[in-house]
Order: sequence, then structure tokens, then C-alpha cells
Amino acid sequence: MFRPLFVFIGTRYTRAKRRNHFVSFISLTSIIGLALGVVVMIVVLSVMNGFDHEMRTRVLGMVPHATLETGEAISDWPSLAAKVKQNPQVLAVAPFTQMQGLLTNDGKVSKVLLNGIDPGLERQVSIIDNFMQQGKLDDLAPGSFGIVIGDKAAAKLGVTIGDKLTFVAPEVTVTPGGMFPRMKRFTVVGIFHVGAGELDGYLGVTNLQDLARLHRWKPDQVQGLRLKFDDLFQAPRVAWTIAQQLGEDRYYARDWTRTHGNLYQAIRMEKAMIGLLLLLIVAVAAFNIISTLVMVVNDKKGDIAILRTLGATPGQIMRIFMVQGTVIGVIGTFVGALVGMFAALNVSAAIAALEGLIGHKFLNADVYFIDYLPSQLQADDVLMVCGAALVLSFLATLYPAWRAARTQPAEALRYE
Repeated sequence: MFRPLFVFIGTRYTRAKRRNHFVSFISLTSIIGLALGVVVMIVVLSVMNGFDHEMRTRVLGMVPHATLETGEAISDWPSLAAKVKQNPQVLAVAPFTQMQGLLTNDGKVSKVLLNGIDPGLERQVSIIDNFMQQGKLDDLAPGSFGIVIGDKAAAKLGVTIGDKLTFVAPEVTVTPGGMFPRMKRFTVVGIFHVGAGELDGYLGVTNLQDLARLHRWKPDQVQGLRLKFDDLFQAPRVAWTIAQQLGEDRYYARDWTRTHGNLYQAIRMEKAMIGLLLLLIVAVAAFNIISTLVMVVNDKKGDIAILRTLGATPGQIMRIFMVQGTVIGVIGTFVGALVGMFAALNVSAAIAALEGLIGHKFLNADVYFIDYLPSQLQADDVLMVCGAALVLSFLATLYPAWRAARTQPAEALRYE
């Protein structure tokens, strides 16, 4: 008789008697607390996923997965690239040459890492073409000494398309009149915006042959090769293997883990640690169910005694209160999951609107590697959070339900 009824009774017990609205209020606060814990955990994990995704797609899409160099100018780089492409994990190869220096304009100075590229091949290993705000890479024609810079560098130097910049190399030219710094005039032919302060402020791109002339190399000489892999996480191992297979000790490989690996690992570790800390918030909210059920048990002692005298077993009484606590947990988790998913999908736009309203940037590109708040909702995170909340809610019902099952009918009815 009682078996089909314990679910119905447990559900009805989520509300106290009319004369005791405090227990109903406690039940509501338990639901709200659990829902808020689930919302916060889903939103924060989505934001951490967003940082992870932006790091892999934007920043690591701009920097080389790996480079192959010798420490001196490489003349016959096409044949070397053909050998490298024989590795099945290499998706693309492009030549590059680098030079550090300063860009100056009208008394303004900005440091720069100048990359010499082949525009056609660079598209295969870099996503810079996707972030061009003005101009295009094809404007970097040999001999034109054009340059593409980030929007932060352009704003700092006060230049736009068509303006001239002076590049000062960290070398000097010895003349009969003394030593003079090596300088070259470049024309701005493009401006890009990646959203990463390190790249938008300090990266410059020019034609491969123009930078070779600045190095005083032959036009077909390059510093090394940029490699793009099928799996960027295999870059350290595969790049080292390729360098060894070339059979010459003079080749050495460098991969992205040496330049941005610490930042990426920090993001992954922060996600794990923050997830653990937020799980404690969900645990506290779930275990509020214990106090709620204890108060309900005290409120329903008379009802428990009557059910016992009608033949209900202690196990059935225990299941009634376990159902009640589980209902609170399910409602709180369901509401929290819905609100959390909605918030995670809209948090980037909401923060951007708030920044525009108050005129302040929460993420400074000079401090963080991006200047906006990303968010990426993943089904695995939602399922993990909801599952953890439901399990903790169920565990929180065991002690109060056990206390209810131990209620003695005669003792409970003595004061009714």
C-alpha cells in the first residue's frame, strides 16, 4: 500500500504545514542555493574553456607550432621543406626570417619583432590573414618594403595605411664618419587585430626577401622553416624527431611550449583548481538540504507516527524523506543548469556591454594575452556539474531520512 505512495508523500513534504512556513522557506533557500552553485560553476568553467580555446586557436594559430633552424642563413630551403613534409604529421611548411628592433614615427617608438614571410605560404601555417583589419598580406611585394603591424602598435605610433615607419635594427654600420645604427623606411600596407596584446603590439610582418636584404643575405636565403602539425600537442616530440631525421647535427627545433607553454599549462591547471573550489560551493549548497530535512522530520513527526501505526516500515519512511531531498536537488540542479547555460552563452556579450557602459576594460591586453572575456559552453562540463550536484544532494538526504526512520510512534504521538 505504501510503496506507490512514498514518492507522492515525499514530494508533498517539500512544503511544510500552513502553520509553519519557515520550513517551506528553508526548502526554497536550499533550492536557490544549489541552483546558484550550479550556475556559478557552469559559467566559470565555460569561461576557462573559452580562455583555453582562444589560446589554442588565436595565439597558437599565430605563433609557430615549431621552427627548424640552423643558426645561420639557409640557402636551399625548398629542398629542406620537401624533406620535412615527408613526415605525415606535418600539415604545412613555410620559410621565415626574424629580426628584432624598434619602429619609430614622429618621435614615437615601439619595439617590434619583425617577421619576414612568403605571403602565399604563410597562410598555410598562420591565421593572420583572418584578422586583417586593413590591407592584405599580398601587398607585401618583394622590394616594396611594406610592413603589416598590429592595431595596438599602429595606435601607439600614430600611423595608418600608407604612412611611413622607420625600422631601427640592433646593429650598426661602420663608416669613415663613425658608427651609425642601421635603419630602413617601411610603408604600412596592413593592420591586423588578433585580440592578444603581445601580438597586436609587438609583431610586425614584411616580405621575406626584404628582410633578407636587411640582414645582408641573398634574396633566397632564410633563417628557418615554420612547421604546422596535425596535433599541436605533439609538436615537441615530432619537431625533435624531424631534426634528428635530417641527419645533420646543425639543425635544431624549437616548439610553442617554450614560448607559450607555461601560459597554456597555467590555464589548464587553473581550470582544474577553480573547478574543485566551485564544487565545494555546490557541496555546501547541497548539504543545506540536511538542515532542511531535519526540520521537516521534526515538523512531520506526527505524520510519521501515523504512517508507522498504519503499517509503514522504517525503510518506507526513509525513502519518503530521501525522495523529498532528491526532489529539492533535482529542481535546484535543473534550474541552475538552465540559468547557467544561458549565462555562459551570453556572458561575453554581457561583459562587453558592461565595459562599454562604464568605459573600463576588465581585461587589459598588456596584462592578459587577450583583451576580452571568452566563453565556450561544453556539454561534458554541464553533465559533470549536474551529476555532481545530484549525487551530493542524494547523499545529503541519507542522515535525515535515517533519523525519520528511527522515530518511535508512541514517543512522537505523546505530545500531539
